[in-house]
Amino acid sequence: MSQTIDEIKPGYPLFKQAEYQDLIARKRALSEEAYSDEKVEEVFQWTTTQEYQDLNFQRTALTVNPAKACQPLGSVLCSLGFENTLPYVHGSQGCVAYFRSYFNRHFKEPIACVSDSMTEDAAVFGGNKNMDAGLANAYALYKPEVVAVSTTCMAEVIGDDLSAFIGNAKKEGHLPESVPTPFAHTPSFVGSHITGWDAMFDGFCGNFTRNQMENKVVGSNSKINLVTGFETYLGNYRVLHRIMQEMDIPYSLLSDPSEVLDTPADGKYRMYAGGTTQEEMSDAPNAIDTLLLQPWSLVKTKKTVKNLWKQPATPMSVPIGLDNTDQFLMTLSELTGKEIPASLTLERGRLVDMMTDSHTWLHGKKFGIYGDPDYLLGMVKFLLELGCEPTTILCHNGTKKWGKAMQALLDSSPYGTDCKVFINKDLWHFRSLMFTNKPDFMIGNSYGKFVERDTMAKGEEFAVPLIRIGFPIFDRHHMHRQTTWGYQGAMEMLSMIVNEILAKLDKETSEYGKTDFGYDLVR
Repeated sequence: MSQTIDEIKPGYPLFKQAEYQDLIARKRALSEEAYSDEKVEEVFQWTTTQEYQDLNFQRTALTVNPAKACQPLGSVLCSLGFENTLPYVHGSQGCVAYFRSYFNRHFKEPIACVSDSMTEDAAVFGGNKNMDAGLANAYALYKPEVVAVSTTCMAEVIGDDLSAFIGNAKKEGHLPESVPTPFAHTPSFVGSHITGWDAMFDGFCGNFTRNQMENKVVGSNSKINLVTGFETYLGNYRVLHRIMQEMDIPYSLLSDPSEVLDTPADGKYRMYAGGTTQEEMSDAPNAIDTLLLQPWSLVKTKKTVKNLWKQPATPMSVPIGLDNTDQFLMTLSELTGKEIPASLTLERGRLVDMMTDSHTWLHGKKFGIYGDPDYLLGMVKFLLELGCEPTTILCHNGTKKWGKAMQALLDSSPYGTDCKVFINKDLWHFRSLMFTNKPDFMIGNSYGKFVERDTMAKGEEFAVPLIRIGFPIFDRHHMHRQTTWGYQGAMEMLSMIVNEILAKLDKETSEYGKTDFGYDLVR
């Protein structure tokens, strides 16, 4: 094949060359036993119909392209947010390779996470020996100060007891008694990545506070604790730091992976960087309150904060958009007596100005959107604030109670009256809805590009462009460093959304003498 040192080609133009096209054609003719192009097109067209959607929504035993990930993925992210902590997964090596590669593709960073590589014999006899050897090797090789243990399906199906295994490993000298070892049972066959994050954070709460509550007094350290839940926009951690510092509020951001997932290229590899310290975690019950910034995702954590730490866990919404950020700042002010500084008031005014500048292009635009429960409640509220009209909302890991909360939000605005909410549905369901209830745009993670391509394949008039906001973002670079929370995040998302709208308009009005009716330089 013609790849020379003077003309190196990446995959797309390389495979357009005649020899590759010939190879692909011969492979299909000789090996694939493929249906004819006509039959493929016939079936494709059928899958875009209401008839097919009705059949699609009758599925009960099959998930196609889930709009969620598994529990241990969330537990790993939570663990990465603590100082000098090594995520350790009790289960098969292949699962951990998936977690590492998933985060690696999103953050474009090496991800520290180890496995004790359970195989068939461990599935029969249990994984105690694997854990003994794994903990000993991990501690010797990587020198963590904390080892955070979670599980995969294999360990959960056979019923391995993490508390007993960890206790035995320490008694037998495989891991020093002094090394804190928070753990969480995180079976992949129930829940999702947000459940796993919550379970692991609760494991940290238990390890560092459950047996140390005798000297704890709520409010004695004058701090506010912030708990983000599963959050992959690193700018959101940084905007929280900035808000708390500008308000001059003592605080602890509990589980902060923003440094270890964004290390510099300066010739030094950092397996551990930043993160919440053990001292901060132990001191957390002494805070005035703990604000759960994604409350629908932090069920176990909320119980611990209220029942063990005896803090109010003041109700919050994820700080996305104008109103939710107002609520966040006013809650902080009420809890601490600190005034909201002029710098944040100024930032709010700039957001309102941007909303005013862009409202003519945003007003009435229709959106299909999918993602996690708290993100969707925040994002949909922001779209309503902009005068946009959500038409389809899909939450694979939402509950019926969450669905009622979303419906109440939609009912509160004239822009939400024609929207339908779907829970426990996947992206193949979402694909059907993009054909039968076509919006102007869809908002979601990188997997939505396949839905976008299918709508384009039906014809230009059926195309639904994807605006990438969510997790994971694999096919674009550096978006994980952006911000979606606070006034700053709202400004960034507003800019992204309105400019996608204008880019689509440019595409639709770029044909000389046919669609270029207006003077389009200024919008």
